[in-house]
Amino acid sequence: MNTSEKLQIDIFKRGSHELLIESELEKKLMSGRPMRVKAGFDPTAPDLHLGHTVLLNKLRQLQDLGHHILFLIGDFTGMIGDPSGKNATRPPLTREQVSQNAESYTAQVFKILKPEHTEVVFNSSWMDQLNAADLIKLAATHTVARMLERDDFDKRYRSNQAIAIHEFLYPLIQGYDSVALKADLELGGTDQKFNLLMGRELQKHFGQPPQCILTMPLLEGLDGVNKMSKSLNNYVGITESPKEIFGKLMSISDQLMWRYLELLSFESLSTIQSWQKEVVAGRNPRDIKILFAQEIVTRFHTPKDATDALVDFETRFKHGALPDDIAEKIIQAQEEDIALIHILKQAALTSSTSEAMRMIEQGAVKLDNEKVSDKSIKIARGHTIVIQVGKRKYARVTIQ
Repeated sequence: MNTSEKLQIDIFKRGSHELLIESELEKKLMSGRPMRVKAGFDPTAPDLHLGHTVLLNKLRQLQDLGHHILFLIGDFTGMIGDPSGKNATRPPLTREQVSQNAESYTAQVFKILKPEHTEVVFNSSWMDQLNAADLIKLAATHTVARMLERDDFDKRYRSNQAIAIHEFLYPLIQGYDSVALKADLELGGTDQKFNLLMGRELQKHFGQPPQCILTMPLLEGLDGVNKMSKSLNNYVGITESPKEIFGKLMSISDQLMWRYLELLSFESLSTIQSWQKEVVAGRNPRDIKILFAQEIVTRFHTPKDATDALVDFETRFKHGALPDDIAEKIIQAQEEDIALIHILKQAALTSSTSEAMRMIEQGAVKLDNEKVSDKSIKIARGHTIVIQVGKRKYARVTIQ
């Protein structure tokens, strides 16, 4: 393996969870032929955040290396529903729902992938051609015992939860997609490993060279602990405003910053390593965080938006200025006054009164730009106050 192929392997493995099988991938690269790289997506009403883009970023890196990207929209499998990680049968989507969601999905993913170098394929184009006998033959390639090796199926079976027969078809059809596309490599999340391996097995069954597999990890959210999720409110949405994206990324810890750079940045590993050395030598990690936040804002908006977001951030947080788009809230008091902790919750500045008390204890709450330390403070009816919680949450609240 020459230096060029070694560099490619390093890029493949950057930020990945597992590469199967590296020796096979080396042989594919040594052939000099661009690989057919497949990644499948079920179009289930996407609202993408940075956690979703970890796999898309990897596709873009491989695209930049000259490999052929097969962006598979699972419009056929979307009507089955991916059981991966589910503890119950998932209701299928209609073809109309799948079609609408697929259009929304592609509009977002081309913020990352190059549309002119991406082949968008729909698995209905070959699955609709299979008849009932073909599906039965496909199902005959694997046993129920093999299907129950999947962790989620095994857990549901052992806990007496229903597993519908059609759910067994999902990994088989995902695997057959690799046969139809003659994939050299398939990417997926760590929860997709069983399905990805199914592709290898079916390719062998149909006399094709088996695909290699690259699994990508789940990205931690802004809290640095839990998986990025809208339900946990620790996410950065790719369609959010430039100021919101910039501010959220500036709020991550210095340690989490390196994880985000590894999985989300298009900067080279050598550049990131040089930044790490500079920080060890005394450079403020905030400088690196700014560069990263500007890169992400530019990716999903424009360079001017990234510059404006930085100016807004510096003005707002370094000089204490209020944002221009501060939210207006009206809170109804049942008595002559209302406790601040209840105001914070009702104004959606905190998720609960206990969080409100904790934020006050931490000195993270300001009223009219003055820090609050008294958890029992109350605000009388008729007053309007500007409340700040943490670095990014503001509201102008009127008590009625």
